Amino acid sequence: MSEAWASALADFEHHLAAERNLSEHSVRAYVTDLTRLAEHAIRLGIDDPADLTLRALRSHLATQQTLGRARTTLARRATSTRSFTAWLATSGRASSDAGALLASPKSRRELPVALGHDDIRGLLDATAASVADDGPIGLRDLAVLELLYATGIRVGELCGLDIDDLDRERRVVRVLGKGSKERAVPYGQPAAEAVEQWLWRGRPALAADGSGSAVFLGARGGRMDQRAVRRVVHQRLAAVDGAPDVGPHGLRHTAATHLLEGGADLRSVQEILGHASLGTTQIYTHVSNERLRAAYRLAHPRA
Repeated sequence: MSEAWASALADFEHHLAAERNLSEHSVRAYVTDLTRLAEHAIRLGIDDPADLTLRALRSHLATQQTLGRARTTLARRATSTRSFTAWLATSGRASSDAGALLASPKSRRELPVALGHDDIRGLLDATAASVADDGPIGLRDLAVLELLYATGIRVGELCGLDIDDLDRERRVVRVLGKGSKERAVPYGQPAAEAVEQWLWRGRPALAADGSGSAVFLGARGGRMDQRAVRRVVHQRLAAVDGAPDVGPHGLRHTAATHLLEGGADLRSVQEILGHASLGTTQIYTHVSNERLRAAYRLAHPRA
């Protein structure tokens, strides 16, 4: 990679992390996308990002398409490219924004998979029944599953929780979401009871010198990480006959879908989930509608 490209990408990475306050995962995705762009541009003889043209950008996306990249991937890479070229222009690294007219390939949005009411009940009941055999780990797993379903928080938000983030009297959890935006999310009595049992009976058995104030701990006493939470969800769901294999994000989808099916308004669900755009939350209305159509087709004699 040329020095000009390497310098621009390093500065843009700093801009994303320090000025736009994006998560480490988001920054990594941007840098990966733009590294692909840099490689393609250099093959075209463009050794400085200031010399990018709309034609070169379109050529890059067309090449990605011929390589069989999914539409969602192409749309994300187009977004990364437009952000980068806009930053080049506003920071004075380029005389104009080459990506201002770059269109995104339209993606077919897949409906998220959500557990049915019987599935989630089976998951939580089976986990609760295993506590006597699994001890502190069982108490932790039950509290994790109950809180994920009760609040719809992201797995990263769950792992980042400290004890002071739980208002156990009011049954509200304070969450630090994307872009370091804070929100308060309520949770119900079953989750409150599971969390209390974990904090009083389970957590002290696993706590170690490095536990700090983390709510959820791994087997060695450190803060529970996202991979461990995903493993818990997959393993516990495997014990439920007929339940789809979803991860923690599937429990987030499930919480949102069940809230809407229960009569919650879209704005409230948006606040609970921490979505910046109402359009992101609206996908769950489609899930509810699809379930309604499926029930109608199965039940109505003239469906």
